Amino acid sequence: MEPVIHLNDVSMAYGCNGTRATALARISFDIRQGEYVVITGESGAGKSTLLTILGGLQVPTEGVVRIGGADLSSLPADGLADFRRETIGFVFQSYHLLPYLTARENVMVPMSQERIPPREKEERANDLLASVGLAGKEDRLPSQLSGGESQRVAIARALIHDPPVLLADEPTGNLDSATGEQILDLFSEWHGRGKTVLMVTHNKANLFRATRSIRLRDGQVEEDRLLRLLPAESAAV
Repeated sequence: MEPVIHLNDVSMAYGCNGTRATALARISFDIRQGEYVVITGESGAGKSTLLTILGGLQVPTEGVVRIGGADLSSLPADGLADFRRETIGFVFQSYHLLPYLTARENVMVPMSQERIPPREKEERANDLLASVGLAGKEDRLPSQLSGGESQRVAIARALIHDPPVLLADEPTGNLDSATGEQILDLFSEWHGRGKTVLMVTHNKANLFRATRSIRLRDGQVEEDRLLRLLPAESAAV
């Protein structure tokens, strides 16, 4: 079976005024459908850069990135936008909610260009907000929500198109430990529904939820280890 994510010799370099800095250096790995991968490493190791490349938000300087059979380096700008909408759900540490929109309206933003009846869009958003524990808070603005509630809205927004791959960049970094655990429970729940999850984190305690750990150091893969088998593999043993 073809991996859902394939990276081959991926590098990312930045440069200006005659200087050049390498964020990623010839990274290669495959990720199968249904894996829950935690990406760790010190600050500056390249974790967030890797995630933005996987999310189609940046194009690497060199190498091949293929997700769901699509070669991201060959896609035009509008093709990348379609890819992100159909394939990737991205959850950021700082939520990125629009402050003048309600929770429901924030979740509906990715559907703004779609020819779907407004009532159907609202129903989808309401259902997702209920699934992340926010029933009854659909009409609240971000300023009326706690940090944990705002992150739940961001997760619902990332899932509005039911993407097969969910990317999360330090999704609990701005939350207290108890609220962070609730958010991680949501990721575990969606992974249990068959989603492929990649999460950047500084918290090594998050490893026990994952099936695999990839550690970066100075823009390279320092360690790549299996933590536990996927459910289908466990049943076959």
